Amino acid sequence: DFPMLGSDSVQPVPRFRQELFRMMTVAADTLQRLGAHVTSVDMGSQQLPDGQSLPIPPVILAELGNDPTKGTVCFYGHLDVQPADQGDGWLMDPYVLTEVDGKLYGRGATDNKGPVLAWINAVSAFRALEQDLPVNIKFIIEGMEEAGSVALEELVEKEKNRFFSGVDYIVISDNLWISQRKPAITYGTRGNSYFTVEVKCRDQDFHSGTFGGILHEPMADLVALLGSLVDSSGHILVPGIYDEVAPLTEEEINTYKAIHLDLEEYRNSSRVEKFLFDTKEEILMHLWRYPSLSIHGIEGAFDEPGAKTVIPGQVIGKFSIRLVPHMNVSVVEKQVTRHLEDVFSKRNSSNKMVVSMTLGLHPWIANINDTQYLAAKRAIRTVFGTEPDMIRDGSTIPITKMFQEIVHKSVVLIPLGAVDDGEHSQNEKINRWNYIEGTKLFAAFFLEMAQLH
Repeated sequence: DFPMLGSDSVQPVPRFRQELFRMMTVAADTLQRLGAHVTSVDMGSQQLPDGQSLPIPPVILAELGNDPTKGTVCFYGHLDVQPADQGDGWLMDPYVLTEVDGKLYGRGATDNKGPVLAWINAVSAFRALEQDLPVNIKFIIEGMEEAGSVALEELVEKEKNRFFSGVDYIVISDNLWISQRKPAITYGTRGNSYFTVEVKCRDQDFHSGTFGGILHEPMADLVALLGSLVDSSGHILVPGIYDEVAPLTEEEINTYKAIHLDLEEYRNSSRVEKFLFDTKEEILMHLWRYPSLSIHGIEGAFDEPGAKTVIPGQVIGKFSIRLVPHMNVSVVEKQVTRHLEDVFSKRNSSNKMVVSMTLGLHPWIANINDTQYLAAKRAIRTVFGTEPDMIRDGSTIPITKMFQEIVHKSVVLIPLGAVDDGEHSQNEKINRWNYIEGTKLFAAFFLEMAQLH
């Protein structure tokens, strides 16, 4: 077992970092005991905005077997976790794995320690049975995924022609099924462009009794700008934004029809009265294959309880667009900036407006006819006796696109956890059944990969 102690990469605190280093050592030792050749790559340190510097935990590169006649499968996983505190509504200590009614609770149980362990268990099963591994196996395991995979891209670039040179396929297991009992394979994720729009009159706030009625108020400008981005049906109002969205095919519509999703249960478990769409197919398409725009908040606005008669002197709105194939990050940046400049100019405001894109992550989509997708489907049939849901993920997993673009290898996402596992939330868990069947799934996947390769 990996210790569940606070291997939190998000909070920049020395004791959490020490815990992460300990976690990486435990993982390296575990892999060495399996007979893997293990390298712990020093990742240097991270400079924080307040001037302090914190060490980045090492990335583990491990390899088992180098038979040139076999396929080579590389597994990516991470051992860091999101922050968790028992006082925030956890029913138990988040850093002590606790089993209740067949559910294994603990921070990192499903994201991502459980799946990493399942993969290691699958490998060790062949070792325990003194059976030859059907494929060569490589591991890349990091400890900074929840903090944006600091410095990982440079390492992948550097190892492209070394560690990754013999790799045929890359497997990630860092997301969830769309149902509680039916397994899934994920073949696409949305990207993300995060924007700030700042409207400034002056550094200080104003009193509304003294200045109300004679100013272009920054907050009024900003509310108009944010209100111009998306309509009440979720349609994005930025001109040209849908131009590059991949056309919908008959084949794609059929994949949505085949997915098991109980809309009523989904709505109830989300505690939402009504979604924007009424059919399963429309809901899935708007989560996965169409872009969405969400407004996140306003910095500098008065948001305390009480009645303060303030006119903020400077406000910053924050919103983001989830991108889909074949939208381009830099094109979206230009379209959004041009749109906001148009809206702002029509207000004839004397304030200053600045639009910035602070994050630009591309969408990712794979070819579901690749060898490893066929192998994963066969393995799911063997272990679960059913066809998998072929799903996409509405959120962004930047590492998928990074591997695809830098290493030029097929990437597959094989989730193990159920839809209600609650990653990033209180009382995160993985079901004992999912964990054990998931371990069998990975072992079956090795065998299927060997046959197809």
